[in-house]
Amino acid sequence: MAPRCWRWWHWSTWRRTRPPLPGSTPSFRQRFSTQEQPPQICVVGSGPAGFYTAQHLLKHHPQAHVDIYEKQLVPFGLVRFGVAPDHPEVKNVINTFTQTARSARCAFRGNVVVGRDVAVPELRAAYHAVVLSYGAEDHRALEIPGEELPGVFSARAFVGWYNGLPENRELAPDLSCDTAVILGQGNVALDVARILLTPPEHLEKTDITEAALGVLRQSRVKTVWIVGRRGPLQVAFTIKELREMIQLPGTRPILDPADFLGLQDRIKDVPRPRKRLTELLLRTATEKPGTEDAARQAPASRAWGLRFFRSPQQVLPSPDGRRAAGIRLAVTRLEGVGEAARAVPTGDTEDLPCGLVLSSVGYKSRPIDPSVPFDPKLGVIPNMEGRVVDVPGLYCSGWVKRGPTGVIATTMTDSFLTGQMLLQDLKAGLLPPGPRPGYAAIEALLSSRGVQPVSFSDWEKLDAEEVSRGKGAGKPREKLLDPQEMLGLLGR
Repeated sequence: MAPRCWRWWHWSTWRRTRPPLPGSTPSFRQRFSTQEQPPQICVVGSGPAGFYTAQHLLKHHPQAHVDIYEKQLVPFGLVRFGVAPDHPEVKNVINTFTQTARSARCAFRGNVVVGRDVAVPELRAAYHAVVLSYGAEDHRALEIPGEELPGVFSARAFVGWYNGLPENRELAPDLSCDTAVILGQGNVALDVARILLTPPEHLEKTDITEAALGVLRQSRVKTVWIVGRRGPLQVAFTIKELREMIQLPGTRPILDPADFLGLQDRIKDVPRPRKRLTELLLRTATEKPGTEDAARQAPASRAWGLRFFRSPQQVLPSPDGRRAAGIRLAVTRLEGVGEAARAVPTGDTEDLPCGLVLSSVGYKSRPIDPSVPFDPKLGVIPNMEGRVVDVPGLYCSGWVKRGPTGVIATTMTDSFLTGQMLLQDLKAGLLPPGPRPGYAAIEALLSSRGVQPVSFSDWEKLDAEEVSRGKGAGKPREKLLDPQEMLGLLGR
């Protein structure tokens, strides 16, 4: 018997290609095939949201053409610049995105900053539909005194630095202190803590930049505190990342058992993922480590700890006022229960000495163009299931649609939904009728403005150069950091 997946493919292919039965209604696909010109659609942003949206449109409309615009010279967004270098398996999704980009009906247009090089109204005039998928490019400020001191960085910039984001290549964090504090208790906070504490030799075969690896080799950071306003039941990281921290070579965890009093009874009715996570925290905080863990932790020269019920109040300067030397934390208590519990200050404070402060309290989207509605409080484009409110033909997907939450799989589902809404509107005749020039019109505009777009085949040349540079060091690649060098390699 044929495998189910093959039988499904065979059936779906026959359904797509069979001639219509006499008197039958033309199918969704056949109705589209009668259009004079294929729909011209553009997607702004080439991270997971952009690529998944494009993938859905190309798969479910046999004539649609999709142009993907990207401000960087290289594609893949946070998969390239956000995923930790020691998580290569998460980056395998790039293979799927590459297949999409190589489609004859898809084109990558890198090195084009929408909102500067070309305006959204110009895109809307050239395409039947425009999808904004440009993600969350900013970080949430702490808005506390001393935030501007040297030694204080956003976790987003720090991640961009070790992952080769061109705009962060000059970050140069000073890791000569013995204690670092990370504000926030999400997966990004744990990624940053793990990179700070991982023995450099364990990172040598990853795609971390050589510049970052050189700084980490000289690091004197021995202790990393990961601070949260709320308690163990409200942490935002997942069990996989916590387990990695607990098992990190050369380190030991510091958890205060007092933070976990009474928690065993309170987790009986919480959802299973939260229950498993909290149980692992409880065991780590209150039980003696097993033989294997004890043997690993005994010689550990580095440590990491979770500090709960603490909210940043002020970055404390060094005596000469020239850099960060500590952080003042307001002690908090919870009002309410579970995920909805709020942290309120008790009036007490605590000073924590440190030479490095990394703020990991969330990413934030920026408005892209005055013509596009934007909610500055929520940091999203107001939309209904991806349809931008009051702007027909304009859509959004990913973090700029729903806020900076969820993992790549969440973004996939969300982006497919936006693609589905767009195709429904196209089918219902709600998008502009008649031909649209698509990239031909935008290319002329960009040329007149001195902008040189980068194609996917250009990226493949840069990709081959990175792989070649990494091979000598046994790395998957050595990322190119300088846009001018990249353009030079492309003969621009």
